[in-house]
Amino acid sequence: MMNILEKFEQNQIKELSKKKTIPDFKPGDTVKVHVKVKDGEKERIQIFEGVCIAYNNAGLNTSFSVRKVSYGEGVERVFPIYSPQISKIEVSKFGDVRRSKLYYLRQRSGKSARITEKNKFLQREKIKDEVVNVDNTEANKTKTVELKKSDESGNNKNTTSTKKDTDQEKKS
Repeated sequence: MMNILEKFEQNQIKELSKKKTIPDFKPGDTVKVHVKVKDGEKERIQIFEGVCIAYNNAGLNTSFSVRKVSYGEGVERVFPIYSPQISKIEVSKFGDVRRSKLYYLRQRSGKSARITEKNKFLQREKIKDEVVNVDNTEANKTKTVELKKSDESGNNKNTTSTKKDTDQEKKS
């Protein structure tokens, strides 16, 4: 019985995911949720921007909570990820938090309610430096060395060969 339900749920998730892309975001990130709103006969898109304070991963019922302060009053909304009312989700800032539920922000206001932003640029730099260091160590292990060999007849020939780069070669 559970297998049938799980398969059905997976098919529904695939169908709903085809229409839109869902970015990878976590609690602490500042998110812009584009919500479809009906005003009489007209339908328009309204942007709800705030901090994601919770993410409930429950298959088809996956939802996230967004909190913002509007005119001095805290407003929270819970959005189902696969809802047809959500046209798009954008991540504007990546927050640096150590908790999965940020309910403590409800009691805070002003500067104490701020979340520090992850510095993605520095993380990319660290990753690039690590990749460059790994490439350099591999290049030092095997490198091409041009050697001049002279024949007994005195003719100089340029040949290339690959050698292991060891401490003994560096000394000589």
